[in-house]
Amino acid sequence: MDLDSLQSEGDLNVSPLRAQWTRDKVDAETRGWLEADAKYFFHQALSTPCLDVLRSCDGIYIEDLQGRRIMDFHGNSVHQVGFANPKVIGAIKEQLDVLPFCTRRYTNLPAIRLARKLAELAPGNLNKVLFAPGGTSVIGMALKLARAATGRFKTISMWDSFHGASLDAISIGGEAIFRKGIGPLLPGAEHVPPPDPLHCPFCKDGGTCNLKCADYIEYVLEKEGDVAAVIAETVRSTPFIPPQEYWKKVRAACDKHGALLILDEIPTCLGRTGTMFACEHYGIVPDMLCIGKGLGGGVFPLAALIAREDLDVMPDRALGHYTHEKNPVACAAGLATIECLIEEGLLDNARRTGAHALERMRAMQERFAFIGDVRGLGLLLGIELVKDRASRARATDEAERVMYAALSKGLSFKVTMGNILTLTPPLTITIEQMDQAMDILEACFREVGEGHV
Repeated sequence: MDLDSLQSEGDLNVSPLRAQWTRDKVDAETRGWLEADAKYFFHQALSTPCLDVLRSCDGIYIEDLQGRRIMDFHGNSVHQVGFANPKVIGAIKEQLDVLPFCTRRYTNLPAIRLARKLAELAPGNLNKVLFAPGGTSVIGMALKLARAATGRFKTISMWDSFHGASLDAISIGGEAIFRKGIGPLLPGAEHVPPPDPLHCPFCKDGGTCNLKCADYIEYVLEKEGDVAAVIAETVRSTPFIPPQEYWKKVRAACDKHGALLILDEIPTCLGRTGTMFACEHYGIVPDMLCIGKGLGGGVFPLAALIAREDLDVMPDRALGHYTHEKNPVACAAGLATIECLIEEGLLDNARRTGAHALERMRAMQERFAFIGDVRGLGLLLGIELVKDRASRARATDEAERVMYAALSKGLSFKVTMGNILTLTPPLTITIEQMDQAMDILEACFREVGEGHV
C-alpha cells in the first residue's frame, strides 16, 4: 500500500505505527471493544479501525477506558468552548424539557435567536441564514445557491482542500483519499494551487508567497468566463495562512468577472483564529460564509450558511430542507456557545495563548533541524516537519513518530498531509496548560530527532 498517496486531511489508521500502538498501549478490554467497532462499522482510512475507546471528556481533556487523560489538541475542531461546557450542557437540558424538536412548517425561538445573532456577528451584509446538520450539507447548499443566483455551474476551488465527504463536496475538494476511484464528479469543478508557499508551483524558492496563485485564479476566471463561484477555506486548517493581500486580490477578481466568493470556515469559525470569523483578518466580506463544527458547542452537529440578503433567490425551490434544519436543542447549544465565547473573552484568549505558543514553536524551530516551518493564527497552529530544509521533502515518518510519542505523554493532535502537526486546542486553554503541551512536544522532538541545527 502506498501510504504517501493517502496522506491528506488526517493521520492514517493503516500504518505500521498504528498497529504497534495497539499492541503496546491498548489493554485487553479496550482491544475487545475496538474489534467490535471494526466489526460493525464500515472501514475507512481516517477512522475505523479506531485508535482507542473514550469514556469521558471535559474542558481540554479526553479520557479513555484505561483511565489515560489526554490534552486534546484535535477535537475535530468542535471544542472551542471546551468539552462538556456547563453553559452549553445546561442550555441543552433546559431546551429538552420544553421543545426537543421542531416539526416542518413551524419555527421556534432558539432557531430565530441564533439566526439573528449570526447575522449580527457576521461581517458586512451577510444577514441571511440557513441551518443544516453538518458542514458538508452547508457546502452543498452554497453550491446550489451559487448556481441559482448566477445561472452558472462552474466553480474554482483548491487542490489539497477539504470541504466534506459527500459527492458534491469531494468534487470541489482536492484530496485524493476522498476522490480517488469514485468515478465522475461534478462537471465544471476547476482546481487551482492553494496559497501554500512551501509547496506552491509558483513559489519555487519556497517560504514566501508571491501572490501568483491569486493571479492565476483571475486568469482562470477570465478564460472560463462563466464561473459561478470561487470556493475555498479562508485559512486552510493545516494550516496554510494566506498573506494579507491574497483574499483582497481574489475578492476583486470575483467582482470583476461576476463570480461569487464562498468562504468555508467550518473548522475555523467562532474564534479559532482570534476573530469570530477568519475573513475578518483580511478585511474582506465574502458573498457566502459556511460555518459549522464548533457551532453546536461540541455536542450537537450544527452548521450554517450565512449569505448576502440579495442572494435570497430560491423561494420557489428547496435550498436545504433538512429534517433538523431548525432543531431547537442544537440552536440552544449554538446560542450558549456564542455567549461563552463573548462573555468569557475566549477570542482574546485565543490571540494571547496562540501568540505564546507560536513564540515557543519558533524557539523549537531554531533547535530542531527537521522543523521546516511553524505558523499560526490564534489557536490554529501548525508545525511542518521536513527531511531537510533545502529540499523541504515531507518528513512523514518523523511526524507520525512524534504523534504517537505525544499520545504516550498525554497530548493528542492531528497530522495533516503526512507531515504537519496541526494543533487546535479549545479556546479555554490557559497559558500553563499550553506550556505543558509545548513541553511534551519538545520532549518528543528530542526523542525523534537525530540532530540539531
